[in-house]
Amino acid sequence: MSELRPSDAEGVVDLPAGTAAPMIAALGITLGFAGLVTHWMVSVVGIGLTVAGVVGWFREVLPHEQHERVPLRPPALRPQPVRVVPRAAALLVPGEQGHRLRLPVEIHPYSAGLWGGLAGGAAMAVLAVLYGLVAYGSIWYPINLLAAVAIPAMAQYSTEQLAALNVGALIVATIAHVIISIFVGLIYAALLPMFPRRTFVWGGLVAPLVWTGLLWASLRVINPLLDARIDWSWFIASQVAFGLACGAVISRSERIPTMQSLPLAARVGMEAPGIAAEKRDE
Repeated sequence: MSELRPSDAEGVVDLPAGTAAPMIAALGITLGFAGLVTHWMVSVVGIGLTVAGVVGWFREVLPHEQHERVPLRPPALRPQPVRVVPRAAALLVPGEQGHRLRLPVEIHPYSAGLWGGLAGGAAMAVLAVLYGLVAYGSIWYPINLLAAVAIPAMAQYSTEQLAALNVGALIVATIAHVIISIFVGLIYAALLPMFPRRTFVWGGLVAPLVWTGLLWASLRVINPLLDARIDWSWFIASQVAFGLACGAVISRSERIPTMQSLPLAARVGMEAPGIAAEKRDE
């Protein structure tokens, strides 16, 4: 291809003219060889296309190369030159501490996930009880509805039965709520360090909306009777309350540096010369 050549008219550049001749010649060559294993007429068509493509191709460049004028963009719409900022980067020497680390470098302790899960569970329970009082005039309705996840027969209860006290359902719902809250809290403690920025958004909004959407899509198949009884607007609000409370407790906890920057001998607890000094430095 020839280089760009400015023409006499300002704002216009001469470029090689476009042509389909090379593609026609390539198709003819392909058909010419395909006819060797199919039918001789395929080769005849291929030879004809090859001749047409080659002749058309040469007419574009001989005796003079064909060009077309392409208008340039106005100067205001053209890409601006890159501005170089003289900044120095801090380079790490291979082999020194911190040269290659796996993220996250610091993590939250498991206790933070435990307390965060309990705090989120308490916030979610408050909204659930408030929903029961507002919608059905009973704090037992959301509790019995949660117990129906473990006791499928309760999904067929009437509204009056779900609004009444059921000691067995209360025990099942309390145990399930505490276990699930702690489990999700531990997951939060493990995942939040991987999102060093905007942990409030990830933990308080994105994560609750994601698992609420998954539950909404699957519950109508797993237990449609229970799905019909859930008020999803209140359910989403309770999940967001859990995420905000759990994320706030975990994000305020002290982070623990991982041991990945220590030598292998120190990580496995081996006694070796020089290990004690490195531990003291840490």
